[in-house]
Amino acid sequence: MPNTSDEYKRQVMKDLVGGDRETLPDDSEQYQSFNDFAQRSSREERRSLFSNFFTPDRIPTAQMEPELQKAIAQIKPNEQKNVAKEFLNNLKKRGLSDRELEKQLGLTTHDPNRMKAEDVSKLASFAYHAHPDIFHDVLADRPALVMFLSNPIVGAALGAIAAKWIGKK
Repeated sequence: MPNTSDEYKRQVMKDLVGGDRETLPDDSEQYQSFNDFAQRSSREERRSLFSNFFTPDRIPTAQMEPELQKAIAQIKPNEQKNVAKEFLNNLKKRGLSDRELEKQLGLTTHDPNRMKAEDVSKLASFAYHAHPDIFHDVLADRPALVMFLSNPIVGAALGAIAAKWIGKK
C-alpha cells in the first residue's frame, strides 16, 4: 500500500490508464496504456476525448490551474517551449498578440523560448478558461502533458477516457 497521498494518486492513475483488458468485447485495436494511446491515436480522436472531459464546467478553473502548474513544471524545457509556442500561435490567430498576453497575464516575457514554466502555466490556464477549444487543440498535439495532471477529478476524467479508448474500436 502506498504511503503518501501522491503515491496513491499515481497508482490509481496507473491502474486507470492500464484499463481492464479482460473485459474487451473483441480483438479489435486496443491501446495498452496512455502512452500507446498518445502515440497511435489520431489528433482528432485525442481532441474529441479531451474536449469532452477537460472543460471548466467539469473541472473548475480554480482546480485546473494548480494542476497545470504542476504538470508543466514536470515536462522537459524543450516541451515547455513547444507548448508555449502552440498556445501563442493559436491565440494569435484569435487576434491576441504575444505582447498583449504578456501584459494581460503578467508573463515575464512574450518570447516562448525564454518563458519559465510559470509563464507557460499562465498561458495554459488562460486558454483553459477563455479559449477551451485552443486548450484542447494543444492537448491533442501534446498529449504527454495530460500524464502529469494528478487531481482526482482529472483522474476520474482520465478513467472515463481510458474506458472509451480501450473499448472503443
